[in-house]
Amino acid sequence: MDPLDMVVVGGCGHVGLPLALSLADCGYRVGIDDIDAAKVDQVKAGNVPFLENGAEALLKDLLPSGRLQLASDPSMIERTNTVILVIGTPIDEFMNPSVRIFDKVVDDLVPHLKKGSLIVLRSTVFPGTTESVERRLRAAGVEAEVVFCPERIAEGHALEELRTLPQLVGASSDGAFEKASLLFERLGVAVVRTTPVEAELAKLLTNTWRYMKFAIANQFFQIAHRSGVDYNRVLDAIRHDYPRAQDLPGPGFAAGPCLLKDTMQLSAFTPDHFPMGQAAMQINEGLPNYIVDTLNSRRPLQGRTVGILGMAFKGESDDPRASLSYKLRKLAAFKGARVMCTDPFIDDPTFEPLEKVLSEADVLVVAAPHRAYRKLALDGREVVDIWGMTGPIRL
Repeated sequence: MDPLDMVVVGGCGHVGLPLALSLADCGYRVGIDDIDAAKVDQVKAGNVPFLENGAEALLKDLLPSGRLQLASDPSMIERTNTVILVIGTPIDEFMNPSVRIFDKVVDDLVPHLKKGSLIVLRSTVFPGTTESVERRLRAAGVEAEVVFCPERIAEGHALEELRTLPQLVGASSDGAFEKASLLFERLGVAVVRTTPVEAELAKLLTNTWRYMKFAIANQFFQIAHRSGVDYNRVLDAIRHDYPRAQDLPGPGFAAGPCLLKDTMQLSAFTPDHFPMGQAAMQINEGLPNYIVDTLNSRRPLQGRTVGILGMAFKGESDDPRASLSYKLRKLAAFKGARVMCTDPFIDDPTFEPLEKVLSEADVLVVAAPHRAYRKLALDGREVVDIWGMTGPIRL
């Protein structure tokens, strides 16, 4: 088989596929190895398994070029000296990071790695994972260099941001840094050198900082709401021609596959367990409870119909992972409500068409800020919209 410039392991997901497409678009010969054979077949057919701006058109352009090859077989990495692992650190049943998945994946890769290979860890990992992977490889008799080059993209904007955002390269040797920096420089981005642990912490701190900003926004909203104050007027007053408050977000569900998990990892990494991060988790994870309790205190939800608009974790996304909309559904049902869910992007047999939800629900909750909800005529309806998508923020 022809050699490949790199193989992206776990390359059919939200992080791996946009990277593989971008690298192939730069002229590299890129292999994609993924254990999900159905997704591999889907991508081979020219279909991206999730929403990502521009990705499907780019995929269809690249497939005939031969610069993109897909398989569900780890032996593909025998054709390259550069392996990009897109495998994150999950949270176990005790809410602590579990690095066992890396042990398994590394052990599976060992028989196929070439001497002197460069292993690039791409997804968020617990601090110390890069060095741990390198030690495990050496213990298995594999001479390879491991670097941490975290993805920094927002879902839906990956192709744009991969070519504009600086790339951190956490490397412990000059040789490893040189190889990794050359890999990403073809994307036309600046490269910032750090140690592996510095890069690992930089990624966790970035996501945790965003999560904490959302938490203070949600806390501010609840303080004002409990006081009977119109938060729209408060927020407008704070931001009006005042540059130091322009970065204060509005309230909303802070969820998804990264922010909560990464805050948990940072909490587990610190000796004092990071009380500010834990408070942020309580606030953000508690927002669905606050909404349901507020509705139930006004008028019991028992026997009423609650319509949830949007089940993705964020607007204009088809990704339901860690979405707080599902927590909202569970809590409302626990209070005795009949719950109807809808989403324009997620295909779920339990969901209902938007028109049916609008016609049958007593209470409508805008849970994901999809742009389609801005056009809805909801005057006279009982609506919860903490995003302010359908008008003023209201609960």
